[in-house]
Amino acid sequence: MKKIGFDNEKYLTIQSQHIRERIDQFEKLYLEFGGKLFDDFHASRVLPGFMPDSKLKMLENLKSEAEIVFVISADAIEQNKTREDLGITYDVDVLRLIDSFRKMDFYVSSVVITKYTGQAAAEKFRLKLETHNINTYLHYVIDGYPGDVTRIASEEGYGKNEFVKTTRPLVVVTAPGPGSGKMATCLSQLYHEHKRGVKAGYAKFETFPIWNLPLKHPVNIAYEAATADLNDVNMIDPFHLEAYGETTVNYNRDVEIFPVVNTLFEMIQGQSPYKSPTDMGVNMAGNCIIDDEICCEAARQEIICRYFKGSCDAKLGNATKDMEMKLSLLMKQAGVTADDRNVVVAAHNRFNETQVPCAAIELSDGRIMTGRTNDLLGAAASCLLNSMKLNAGIDHSVHLISREAIEPIQTLKTKYLGSHNPRLHTDEMLIALSVSAATNPDAALALSQLPYLKGCEAHSTVILSEVDERVFRRLGMRLTCDPSFGN
Repeated sequence: MKKIGFDNEKYLTIQSQHIRERIDQFEKLYLEFGGKLFDDFHASRVLPGFMPDSKLKMLENLKSEAEIVFVISADAIEQNKTREDLGITYDVDVLRLIDSFRKMDFYVSSVVITKYTGQAAAEKFRLKLETHNINTYLHYVIDGYPGDVTRIASEEGYGKNEFVKTTRPLVVVTAPGPGSGKMATCLSQLYHEHKRGVKAGYAKFETFPIWNLPLKHPVNIAYEAATADLNDVNMIDPFHLEAYGETTVNYNRDVEIFPVVNTLFEMIQGQSPYKSPTDMGVNMAGNCIIDDEICCEAARQEIICRYFKGSCDAKLGNATKDMEMKLSLLMKQAGVTADDRNVVVAAHNRFNETQVPCAAIELSDGRIMTGRTNDLLGAAASCLLNSMKLNAGIDHSVHLISREAIEPIQTLKTKYLGSHNPRLHTDEMLIALSVSAATNPDAALALSQLPYLKGCEAHSTVILSEVDERVFRRLGMRLTCDPSFGN
């Protein structure tokens, strides 16, 4: 059973209370919601016990007072930026999230497209939103942002952005991923609300970095690893240290933008309610860690996984070598190596024995099963089948899918569908196993083990196909791969 290091019930209680206290300070509060609302799998991995939908459940306590505004960058739309955990693009995720929120009776008022310069893909997405009767607003690139405060807080800056019409005291500003422009949207709204005589405020709900954990705490380092593509850097909040003599942790973009936020508040209200970026935050997650070592170990494992992901992306040309080097440095800061991931060691050991692509899966009870490429199955399919047999207590020597059943599938692939690889992928193996399960009780028993693979760890000595990656993701397994190509 997975060990728990985070008290989720305590978090739901104290977090909603803290946000309500902040709402009461203003006529209207723009709350920047960082991270994922529905399925924050990163937080659930590095804070075992944190439920992926915790922030959503907390927000349900404020549902009657809140409306949701989604923010998406036009650049992200143009570049088809993808959520790695779900394998879908940001624009598709926005539509998915809107639908999910509305089914739960949340009021979703609009979508803001930021950094808009007339990108064709962004314009197409805007038209799609309008056909779904979703209000859309455009925010533009501001020259001199974020340093030229005078220009930003003027009609040439925030003034040229379209004003987002909101009606409730709490406006939750969220996005499908980082770098979308949530903070800029909130600050733009403060400017426009001031022009309309509304005393609006801003607060930030960002789970990571956790402000009251040490700078080099593994949980905070894991956040840097998760945002390596944005080049975010955790740092001591110098404003908080100067104002209170207290050491807290924030990240570079918030520290850099704080003078802008401070100046805007002074221009709008005569004085700023905040003395530091940490003051702006409302995150209480650090107060709900009940076993620090469990969270530390979970975060170390996350850092290793992020390193493998970055290395594979670099190999595929989807990331820079600089990002790969940064992830390697973060591993050193956390005091871990690739060999601290059990399935990596198991897969590598099997590869050294066989000299063919191999994979390993660690079951929930800690047992590890491996598989290798053979003439019938790819390494991932072989390992997955072996793991299902192990979990079901079926002897390894028992054949659940006959060669006679596999060979016609191979013929179909190579002779009629033009594939050069006759071996079955994981999805093809599962279909073949399903057919066998109709007449073979052992095959049916093995197939019934699939739900128990959720949360298991897996590693491949080669970069897997998109098909195999997708199957592992759908099964809820955390997969890493060596940055190597193989058959």
